[in-house]
Amino acid sequence: MASNVTPDFLGGVRQFQGMDKFPKFMRHPANKIARSSQATPGVEGYVFDGANGTQMAFWTCAKTASSAEHVHDYDEYMVVVQGCYTLIINGERIQVKAGKEYVIPRGIPHGGEVVAGTRTIHAFGGHRADRAQKR
Repeated sequence: MASNVTPDFLGGVRQFQGMDKFPKFMRHPANKIARSSQATPGVEGYVFDGANGTQMAFWTCAKTASSAEHVHDYDEYMVVVQGCYTLIINGERIQVKAGKEYVIPRGIPHGGEVVAGTRTIHAFGGHRADRAQKR
């Protein structure tokens, strides 16, 4: 076990402090998001599909970057696991820090800025990302 990872046993569940990346099973190459589906340069993402056409994506940002304004025809939920993502909606800057969450309703133009090392989890009410490899 890495020296910066401290196990914490809580109710029989093993938790770790100091994780800097998602677990390996979540980063399987078959689920890697294609570059053409990335809105932010320098991010690595993995996607999982829901039976009803929804998706969940897990992103890690290697460098500080900006995401161009875009819009979805479905709702988006995000939670920041580590770091900070600043949403920009109608010119308002909304800092979403580790442990905080935000819902972006469908049809709302939004962009953002991400700090290097940030990890986020997103749930989309529709198809958001294609895989780099076809299944």
